[in-house]
Amino acid sequence: MMPNIDPKDLKRMMEKMGITSSEIVANRVVIECADKDIVVANPSITLIEMHGTKSFQISGDISESSREAAPIEISEDDVNFVAERTGVADKELVRKALADANGDIAQAILKLKGAQ
Repeated sequence: MMPNIDPKDLKRMMEKMGITSSEIVANRVVIECADKDIVVANPSITLIEMHGTKSFQISGDISESSREAAPIEISEDDVNFVAERTGVADKELVRKALADANGDIAQAILKLKGAQ
């Protein structure tokens, strides 16, 4: 807080400026990034609302963990479907195209048709 200002006075001043704050009770906060997760355990969370905008102030015990991409499951039906649509007989080539396309059948078909 600010020194020499009564918390009640500070709250009143904030309300006059259209700023409200409230506490949020939570067990943990997880921020999911592309390459890692940031976990805040035992968080202290304050929601601050000002002129229609909401902001969160979070503090607590912070830890990070790296994110590993989950392996893509490619079914034999998908491989057969793409092979049939593209006319590519090499199932491993079709499987690789599906893996490169993150399992997206349409993208794999376009890739294989463009490669011929």
